[in-house]
Amino acid sequence: QVQLVESGGGLVQAGGSLRLSCVASGRTFSSYAMGWFRQAPGKEREFVGAISSGGITYYADSEKGQFTISRDNAKNTVYLQMGSLKPEDTAVYYCAAKTYFSSRYSRPEEYNYWGQGTQVTVSS
Repeated sequence: QVQLVESGGGLVQAGGSLRLSCVASGRTFSSYAMGWFRQAPGKEREFVGAISSGGITYYADSEKGQFTISRDNAKNTVYLQMGSLKPEDTAVYYCAAKTYFSSRYSRPEEYNYWGQGTQVTVSS
């Protein structure tokens, strides 16, 4: 089983940057694909980005190059670096792990473990 612990959320001004971290407890973290999703009030959970076990990254079109995902397998940690933040980026951000192989990364149902979520609020 995998437990995910997120940190780094908070309140930032529009145009600012924030880095979220997610530490996984899995013994084979390096083999997991890791994803980031977000959910704003009244909206469905949406894909932000993901990184494969091989380090290949995938991003939602809406991110427009503003977010970067990376991983440090030695620390069992995946990061979401967010820049040029806008009020519309305000949401609860979730990290997720996919411990089995599948070819898709953007659907929540592809992931079998989830973090508790961390609030990111961007003020105008």
